[in-house]
Amino acid sequence: RRFGKTLLVDTLQKLFEGNEELFRGLAIHDKWDWSVRHPVVRLSFGGGNFDSPDHVRRNVEAQLEETEMQAGLEPGPAGAAVRFRRLIRTLHERAGQRAVVLVDEYDKPILDALGDRELALANRDFLRSLYGAIKDCDRHLRFVFLTGVSKFSKAGLFSGLNNLRDITLEPEFSDICGYTDDDLDAVFAPELEGMDRNEIRRWYNGYNWLGPEKVYNPFDILLLFQTRQFKAHWFGTGTPTFLVDLLSRRRVAAPALEGMVADDELLSAFDVDDISTEALLFQTGYLTIASEEAADGGSLYRLDYPNHEVKFSLHRQLLRVVAPVTGRETARQADLARLTAEDDPEGVRALFEAFFASIPYDWYRRNDIAHYEGYWAGLVYSHFAAAGLDVRVEEMTARGRLDMVVSCPGHVHLYEFRMADRKPEGQALAQMRMRGYADKYRRPGVPIRLIAMEFDREERNIVGFAIETA
Repeated sequence: RRFGKTLLVDTLQKLFEGNEELFRGLAIHDKWDWSVRHPVVRLSFGGGNFDSPDHVRRNVEAQLEETEMQAGLEPGPAGAAVRFRRLIRTLHERAGQRAVVLVDEYDKPILDALGDRELALANRDFLRSLYGAIKDCDRHLRFVFLTGVSKFSKAGLFSGLNNLRDITLEPEFSDICGYTDDDLDAVFAPELEGMDRNEIRRWYNGYNWLGPEKVYNPFDILLLFQTRQFKAHWFGTGTPTFLVDLLSRRRVAAPALEGMVADDELLSAFDVDDISTEALLFQTGYLTIASEEAADGGSLYRLDYPNHEVKFSLHRQLLRVVAPVTGRETARQADLARLTAEDDPEGVRALFEAFFASIPYDWYRRNDIAHYEGYWAGLVYSHFAAAGLDVRVEEMTARGRLDMVVSCPGHVHLYEFRMADRKPEGQALAQMRMRGYADKYRRPGVPIRLIAMEFDREERNIVGFAIETA
């Protein structure tokens, strides 16, 4: 979302229509044959809300009718797919040049209806018929380009388009949308004055589609330069309600969102009845590719949050689903950030004890997620992430895996979590010492706190909180 896909489609349309004046002085001007003009059929689903029956059909027919009228054609009485084929063929015959088809947000009619399975399937089947018309018009077409935020399987949506090429993870096109560091330093140099360049990078850089460098979301950058404030500009443009609800229903513990691994097939598996958690988070922009590893017959991708904005914003949303809303969320996150910055683990303990004690019994009765073992540690982790702190989970060391690390400029807190009925009292802290977990984080003059936090299901609170300076 908000990466400039529609602007890219606008650019392609004006190029193929031969609108030379728009491109004078730009890199493409002397590389394009402006004497050739192609007719363009453009469909866009960005402006509609397709959560009601038959909306997508009416929307497409209205767009086709507008193009027919602009071309001087009488609107056809037949269905949308038939009219689509007729329009492409007729435009080619009249112009003497093959037509160009541009489809923006091809998947939105399905995504809008994901909460209603039958409607989502109906919208998908309608679009499959519509897009199938493109294959029947091969000899009338010069170029076809589709954009969307998800990659639906070819069998589900593009069964007829066997020559469709997905460029999402091709390094050559990895920065076709988005801004690079070089773009910011060159094009936006005047806007950078008085701003912390590293903070801009921490907040907004980090999207990666296997290219040589990571990119920024343009929407974030433009609003940052306009408001001069570091805020969740991109995240605030769409509340991922269905995403957060799905994570809750699937009992995906918050710490599990870091370090997810997916292969080529998994990242491309997206359909109404088959939406993997990894594919959904990746394709909607909440996770990006952190690294790629070779695997038999393909690649394995390790996923992570693209930047600070997405990480802390997503966890603020998650907290509203996995814990009751009390009205003190913002104040509690501010207190947690302050206590951690002040190197006050006892204050952190008191904050979480008060929080767990404030959750009514009736809430636990109505939400069985609270019985999931990873729930307690996930709540703690999400609080730290939502507070904007530098927090990482499942950190690998030379001798084991550490549950959580919270880093501040002057100190580091290392956390181990346990359930009261899983390990003997005191074992977690002893294990941290024995495995030398602190060694990886030692820096001169920087104290390291080892913290073992113990939860009890019956008490529904912290029953052990051991602290030691390493």
